[in-house]
Amino acid sequence: MDAVATVRTSPKPANTQSFLLMRVQPALSGLMDGSLSTLAPIFAVALATHRPLTAFFTGAATALGAGVSMAFSEGLSDTGDLTGRGSPVQRGAITGGGTFAGGIFHTLPFLIPGFGAAISVAIAVVASELLVLAGLRHRFFHTSFARSFLAITVGGAIIAALSAALGIAAGG
Repeated sequence: MDAVATVRTSPKPANTQSFLLMRVQPALSGLMDGSLSTLAPIFAVALATHRPLTAFFTGAATALGAGVSMAFSEGLSDTGDLTGRGSPVQRGAITGGGTFAGGIFHTLPFLIPGFGAAISVAIAVVASELLVLAGLRHRFFHTSFARSFLAITVGGAIIAALSAALGIAAGG
C-alpha cells in the first residue's frame, strides 16, 4: 500500500519538466543574468570613484533596467504555445524578478559609507551568489556542483576583470 501511495504522490515526469521549463529555468536564468551582468557597471563605478553611494545608485539602476529588459525579452521570446513553456507574462515576470534580485543583492553593500568595507562586503556577497547559483543548478538540473561553480565563477571572473580594468582606467 505504501508503494502505491508513493507512486501516486510522486510528481510525474511531465509535471517536473513543466515546472523546470516554466518556473525554475526562467528564475535561474534571471538570477544568473542579474548576478553576472550587473557586476561590471557596479564595480567599474566603485573602483573609478571610490564613492559607495554612487556605486549603489549605479547598481540599483542597472538591476532595475536589467530586470525590466529581461522580463520583456523572456516574455516576448515565444508565446509558449509551440514550446510548452507556459505563459509569456509569467515567465517574463519570473525572469525579470530573478534578474533584479540577482543584481540588487551585491548592490546593497554599497549603502555602507566606507569604500573598503562596502567593496569587501560586496565581494563576499558575490561569492555567496556564485555558491547559491551553482547549488540551484545542481539541485534542479542535476549538474555537478563543482562544474557549475567553476562555469559561473569563470564568467564572473571575466566580468570582474573587465570592470576592474575599466574602473582603474577611469581613475580608480
